[in-house]
Amino acid sequence: MKTTKNIPLSKLSRASKLVTTGAKVGVNYLKYYGDKIVNSEEEAKERLNENNATDIYDSLKTLKGSALKMAQMMSMEKNIMPKAFVEKFSLSQFSVPPLSAPLVLKTFKKSFGKFPDQLFDAFNTEAVNAASIGQVHRAEKEGKTLAVKIQYPGVADSVQSDLAMVKPIAMKMFNIKGEHSEQFFKEIESKLLEETDYVLELAQSQAVVKGCAHIPNLIFPKYYPEYSSKQILTMDWMTGIHLSEFTQINTDQVASDKLGQALWDFYMYQMHVLRKVHADPHPGNFLVSEERELIALDFGCMKEIPKEFYDPYFELFKQSTIKDEVAFEANLLALEVLRDDDSDDELVFFKNMFKEVLDLFTTPFQHKTFNFSDATFFDEISKLGERYLKNTNIRKLNGNRGSRHIVYMNRTFFGLFSLMFDLKADNVVIDNYKKYIK
Repeated sequence: MKTTKNIPLSKLSRASKLVTTGAKVGVNYLKYYGDKIVNSEEEAKERLNENNATDIYDSLKTLKGSALKMAQMMSMEKNIMPKAFVEKFSLSQFSVPPLSAPLVLKTFKKSFGKFPDQLFDAFNTEAVNAASIGQVHRAEKEGKTLAVKIQYPGVADSVQSDLAMVKPIAMKMFNIKGEHSEQFFKEIESKLLEETDYVLELAQSQAVVKGCAHIPNLIFPKYYPEYSSKQILTMDWMTGIHLSEFTQINTDQVASDKLGQALWDFYMYQMHVLRKVHADPHPGNFLVSEERELIALDFGCMKEIPKEFYDPYFELFKQSTIKDEVAFEANLLALEVLRDDDSDDELVFFKNMFKEVLDLFTTPFQHKTFNFSDATFFDEISKLGERYLKNTNIRKLNGNRGSRHIVYMNRTFFGLFSLMFDLKADNVVIDNYKKYIK
């Protein structure tokens, strides 16, 4: 794969790259207007999406960092984003042009005052894979094979300026609009900044391993503080295939169920026991071992769940609460979904909307076991989301709703549901995690 010898670091150079990309997108639209005259609207729109996805992704993979991270996050929006964008942006999960060897060596020297061959018995300067914020190299030390994740230069410094440039895209992706939107955007910004701090990720990774290592069929790497810094994170090399690759080739339902239960137990245990959850559930963060065990990686994005949010949020997962008008309204108020200054029209509209959403969204939690391979559930979620996205009343009635904590919690659930569907996991025991509470 072609390597990256330099990354645009200044605000001007990064903005210029996006402006150039905008110009290409403009040309694509001109082609589209001509294309739909001689071809069907559907064919022309498909080509437009493919051209735009390619040009935008090519730009973002050059910028790397938070700009590319946004592409990674958008690739998970399968129900909203056009197929061409999902397919192209999915490459950002683990297939990005890596840094050249000189840049890798420079990063090591800056972090440790030493080059990698002075720290390890062997170090491959060619990256094994590269994603949005960093890339992974293989190393050897005292008979152990290690994975060394190196952060791209300038990533941390460019988060705020990058997000300012892509803010309109981010706000659309998270369905953030209107009054009070800034608190949601600050939440996204703070999480992206945290992901650039590998010292924090090291601590979070060790905490997750300590808290969840006893859950069956779930494996974590060991982490090495002595070979880690703010821009470098070293852990055991884990052998397996990416979860997305596994789901494409797997025909073993027993393996699907085993992995699905492990994934579900992992997330439920984090949410309900640790009260801090891995809020970036995309396939690039999971491997499947030869023994069909789930290998969990990359804990840079962790969302703490405070009690004042946890209690009303999960209270709404109960049918008894949803059916109790007083309790239902009280919990929506606690989550800032409803407001004291709402008009009668707003109260009626949003109570009805969230009742419909919660009735569907919490379906798995109304059963002892659930079949995540059933496409009907996911089709209904997709249709419901599409219907409300097109509903003009949401904008008219100030549709920007909820506590800032909702942004990543909802994304975590939708990401988890998507992974469970990809695995085609059947007969998943919903409260199985309770068996592992220490």
